[in-house]
This record gives sequence, structure tokens and C-alpha cells, in this order.
Amino acid sequence: MKKWISLPRIEGSTSRQAHVDLPAGTYERELGREGFFGPATHMYHRRPPTGWTKFEGPLQPRAFDTTRIGAEQETPWDATPLLGNASVQLRLWKQGRSMEMLARNSDGDELIFVHAGKGDLYCDYGRLEFGEGDYIVIPRGTMWRVEIDEPLTALLIEASNDAYQLPDKGLLGPHAIFDEAVLQTPVIDDAFLAQQDDTPWEVSVKRGAALSRISYPYSPLDAVGWKGDLAPVRLNWRDIRPLMSHRYHLPPSAHTTFLAGRFVVCTFVPRPFETDPDALKVPFFHNNDDFDEVIFYHAGEFFSRDNIHPGMITLHPCGFTHGPHPKALENMFTQKAAATEEVAVMIDTRDALEVTPQAGGVEWSGYVDSWKS
Repeated sequence: MKKWISLPRIEGSTSRQAHVDLPAGTYERELGREGFFGPATHMYHRRPPTGWTKFEGPLQPRAFDTTRIGAEQETPWDATPLLGNASVQLRLWKQGRSMEMLARNSDGDELIFVHAGKGDLYCDYGRLEFGEGDYIVIPRGTMWRVEIDEPLTALLIEASNDAYQLPDKGLLGPHAIFDEAVLQTPVIDDAFLAQQDDTPWEVSVKRGAALSRISYPYSPLDAVGWKGDLAPVRLNWRDIRPLMSHRYHLPPSAHTTFLAGRFVVCTFVPRPFETDPDALKVPFFHNNDDFDEVIFYHAGEFFSRDNIHPGMITLHPCGFTHGPHPKALENMFTQKAAATEEVAVMIDTRDALEVTPQAGGVEWSGYVDSWKS
């Protein structure tokens, strides 16, 4: 069993409490391990740690504007690949009409975040309505399709060879952040039973880089009932009640929504700003030296970032310091708004992410310079 080398020390001029009452004229930087759960040290600098004048090489922060991806797809397997590694694949899916075949992912669980649109998901378990702001977790091996009422734009987050789980809420109790009673599962209703006819259907099965096709002379979604604790679930971001402290800026890990083996999915939703006059009111400068950080911006005003609009994605690879942009930094202790307005999905991956050519084609190359004063 491993044990971190833990030698808590205080050297020089520091705060006694992280993110609170910084020494005059300093900027705090957190060097942390295990995505804010492991050992950490807080540095206090004379200048902002992101005050670079030049940044060269592949490590740099990157931003991609998915609103420039215009092509619609026929199935989720046609979705535009953006970022990925052996554990997770991120794709942008634009579906303008109802699917004409069923899909089955044999590589891992699929997490769909609905950025826009509405419709119905039909699957082995029944029918599930969906709309803007919904997460839908589809267990590995489930057959499914969507019928579209309004064109769908979604972020697909595939847990390759893995399954989604919920975080341990510990001292907060099981009802914190969101009560599991808000999770919705498919229903076997009249609409679901009505599609159980003799219309031929095909199932497109994804396994690795290959697609296989299975044909049926009838609808294979012909269940009349089910029982158990494995099923697709739907969660809307509006059902998430975020943790917050009026005296302390909580780290992103406090907003964890789903866990997989090598990455986590967090959700940032509107919350009040800290009211303690000595507490930081913007994300602190930090090195997350075990994870790459990805944020998909869904809605609202992104107070810690410049020139970011809904539908954009940022990538902050581990190995460099990042934090608030200069305008947000100016408001660090003087934030006049009562609350944040942003809604965003964050994916932290333990393994380095590769950027696809398709993502490179919609990149905002000036993002690395947006920290300059």
C-alpha cells in the first residue's frame, strides 16, 4: 500500500487557510495531486502565475469552437471526434432527424449531454424523454435510438471499456448535490408498446474501430417489462444543487457528477459567490498535475474566461499553471454580482488527451494569449 510523503510545513509569508486572506499583494497558486484530493501546497507569488509573454510547444492551453461544426449525422457513430485517449472519447453529435437504425456501444458506457434539442430515446428498457441540459447515461450494450422533435446537438462522452458511477458523498449524506430520486429511467408506456411491430430494423454495433450490423424483421425493442438496478438514467443540470461555502472557494472536485475509472465528469451550475470579504471569488491559480482538464461551455456568462461562448471547449493539459483571466482577476475581491450564471461540463482525464484533426479545424489559436493583460 502506497503512502504519500506528507510533511506539512509553512515557509515565508503565507495564508494560514487556503484561498482566504492572502498576504497583501500576492497571488495564490495550488500545486495539487489526485485532482484536488491528494497532497497539495499553496504558493504565494508577487505576480500572476499566468503572466507569460510567449508560449510555444504542444502543451499550451487550447480552445475549440464546436458551433463551427455544421454537418449533421445519421447515427452517433458519425459524430465528430474531438478529443480522446484509451479511456474516454469526446464527440460532438448533431442529429437533425430521427434515427433510422438502432445503435449499440460494445466498448463502454455512453454519456450524452444534450446541448440543444428535444425528443425521445427508445431503448431496451422503454422510452425516455429528453431535452436541453439533460445528461443521459446509456449502459454498455444497450440498444437505442432517438426520435427527434427539435434538432439535437449533444456532447458524447464515451467511457471506453468502463462504466459510469456516482461519487461517494461522504459526510454530506446521500441526498446532497442531487437526490438519486431525481434520476429518471425509461418507461414502458403506450408509445413504446406501439413501436413493437413487424417493421424491419437494423442495429449498428460499435466495437473498437469496427461497425457490425444486425438485421431484424421486427422491432427488437419488444420488452414488456424489466426489473433490476441497471438501466439508462437521465439527470438535468437544473436538478443539481451545488455545494458552496460563503467563506471558502471550493475546488472543482466538489462539483463531481459522474465517475469512471480514469476520468471524472463535473458540472458547474449557477451558485452564489462567496460573501466573506477575505475569500477568493474566482477559481484559484492551480497546477492539476495528474489530469488534463476539459470544459464544455453550455450556457450563461463564463465569468473567469474571456471570449468564450456556449458551444466552445477548452483543453488545459496537465503541466502548466492556469486560472482566471486578467479581467476576472481584477474582480477577485470586488465581485459585484451575487452569483455565477455559467453552466458547463468539465471532464478531467488522468491520461493525456489527443486532439483530432476535426477539433483542430475549429480551434481558436489565440486562446493561449487570452491570459495576457
